[in-house]
Amino acid sequence: MCVSSEGQDYEHTDPSQSVSVESLRSVPSEQLLSLVEQALGGGIRLSFPGRANAMRIARRVRPRVTRSIKKFSVGTPEDQALNRLIEGDNLQAMSTLYRDRGQVDLILTDPPYNTGNDFRYNDKWDRDPNDPGLGEFVSMEDGARHTKWMKFMWPRLQMMRSMLKRSGVLAICIDHRELFHLGQMLDELFGEENRLAIVNWQKASAPKNDKNHVASTTEYVLVYARDKDAARTEALERDSNSFSRYRNHDDDPLGRWREHDLSARTPEAKSQYGIQSPFTGTIYYPPGTRSWSHPKRNIKTWLEEWGSSYEELDIGDGRAKALMLKGGRVLGQDNSPGSNTREGHVPQSVSKAAQARLAAGNWPFVWFGLEGLGGPRVKKHLEKVRKGFVPTTYWSDDDFGIELDELGSTAWDWEQSGLSQSGIKELNAIVGSGHGFETVKPLQLVTKLIQIWCPADGLVLDPFAGSGTTGHAVLLLNKEAGTERRFVLVEQGRPEKGDAYASSLTADRLRRIVTGNWASGPNEPLGGGFEFVRLDKKVDAHALLQMERDEMVDTVIASHFDANRRKGSNLIRITEPGHKYLVARNSADEGFFLVWDGHGANTDFDVSVYEACADEAERLGLKPIYHVYARLYLYQTDNVRFYQIPDRILADFGLDVGSEPFTETDS
Repeated sequence: MCVSSEGQDYEHTDPSQSVSVESLRSVPSEQLLSLVEQALGGGIRLSFPGRANAMRIARRVRPRVTRSIKKFSVGTPEDQALNRLIEGDNLQAMSTLYRDRGQVDLILTDPPYNTGNDFRYNDKWDRDPNDPGLGEFVSMEDGARHTKWMKFMWPRLQMMRSMLKRSGVLAICIDHRELFHLGQMLDELFGEENRLAIVNWQKASAPKNDKNHVASTTEYVLVYARDKDAARTEALERDSNSFSRYRNHDDDPLGRWREHDLSARTPEAKSQYGIQSPFTGTIYYPPGTRSWSHPKRNIKTWLEEWGSSYEELDIGDGRAKALMLKGGRVLGQDNSPGSNTREGHVPQSVSKAAQARLAAGNWPFVWFGLEGLGGPRVKKHLEKVRKGFVPTTYWSDDDFGIELDELGSTAWDWEQSGLSQSGIKELNAIVGSGHGFETVKPLQLVTKLIQIWCPADGLVLDPFAGSGTTGHAVLLLNKEAGTERRFVLVEQGRPEKGDAYASSLTADRLRRIVTGNWASGPNEPLGGGFEFVRLDKKVDAHALLQMERDEMVDTVIASHFDANRRKGSNLIRITEPGHKYLVARNSADEGFFLVWDGHGANTDFDVSVYEACADEAERLGLKPIYHVYARLYLYQTDNVRFYQIPDRILADFGLDVGSEPFTETDS
């Protein structure tokens, strides 16, 4: 057993270890089964102080009443019914999202990285996870910060797993600080066999000159399936912009192509030789420490298709033998410092042959620019570029469909701070500067994850929504690709600073991209919308029966669940005035009625209420099937579906007498 300075250990489970019967009574059956399987199989699990209690916390969190905040919501009632932005603690929010449990296609999230003062921990949560205190920030000087981070994350990971469909996928961003702890927790919760990928994505185009032994230019996305056999990993589709740079300047019979670099990143001395141009005689080297990316014999063959013969010559540059034209020579002693060229000369017959070949069209694979005045580059034919490609575990700038040197021509200037910085520039362009965010995931990264692991009509959940990049990506893909993905975002913000930025920042970003009203100027509206809701008091029978009407309306709409209409079960709020009972409709145009005027007022469904409900439904052209929430059902008829208050609402929050608020049992 290897024990860390915090008392963490990676423990080989010994079935002979004595375990208190009392300590096992409160362990959920599915986790108890997992522990038995580990003991019998000699599995390896992560152990840390407070682990046993952390495993139980998620089951003890109570769902919350959600209040709809109209001024922060955007779009039509139909749009708002599709997407939600929830302000509040994400563990409480996921407990509240009982109707979505087992229905989420992709959880894509970016939790705190434990970099010091980026997450809080309340020690009272160990005893009561419903304690309203925010806790103290965990600093880098806290010797138990890793333990606290794991105790903070474990119940949230449990809840995330329970939210996923059997075919669902979790993609969670992390850096090196908690990479191994997070991976160990996910291996245990999801099973190592369900790990789909550990993706490295390039957050910076160049290493920073700092005091680290190794400069960090990548971060990670850990990708796990609820059930690997049921999950699907889609090939990425190239959008139209990816093909716009493919042209056919020379009537190439293979069709459209674009310029591509002849050099590769890998330094290799034997491939860092000079290549002489048949047009100008200039000798070109691969830039920096790069190397030519094709075998020398192949490059020689392609060069000779310009009409003249090449030979390998030592030109005294301290490198491997150069590919020089016969009759060509070097001018000057050496190339200038920092340059990847050297002056040279070729016979007139060589340059004439090259110009004639240029005019003839159908140029060789290695070419020298549209007029022959550039360095060697190769053709990349569209026909040979698959419209979909299999994702790999290293994602760099090329994979995002952008060129680093072209990013400056887009809406956000490119600086040497790298791809991660582009997320900040995107946010600045949308909401303006001064938002206080130092790190924001780039939109390209998030859209890529969604394209790969969420179906076109799927549901995406982000429990650590931050500035709302996930919601932005969903709306962008819906606009550009005609998909119908939906999102649920959860963000608490910084209430200790009076900044619940779910409303001040996240909702503002989403509103601006929906309407096109960016801080940097008008932009194309993405359309769509979302409902902004705020977590309120704990759900229980007493709280429900004390509600005012507006609170009960929000609660009915938030809680209603129809097992026969899972995908379209979200109710659409009725905003037209003049209705006493009608509050919502479903996707089948059936009305939902609430007989409730607050505590102590009339809450019974009788014949007079039925007639009023029928009249309200008829005025809006709704179908004569009436869904009625009330305390007592005093008038019965075939076209009424009755939901008793508070029993039905408690059941829809998972609070039936015979069940607990949270279980990891598969749906």
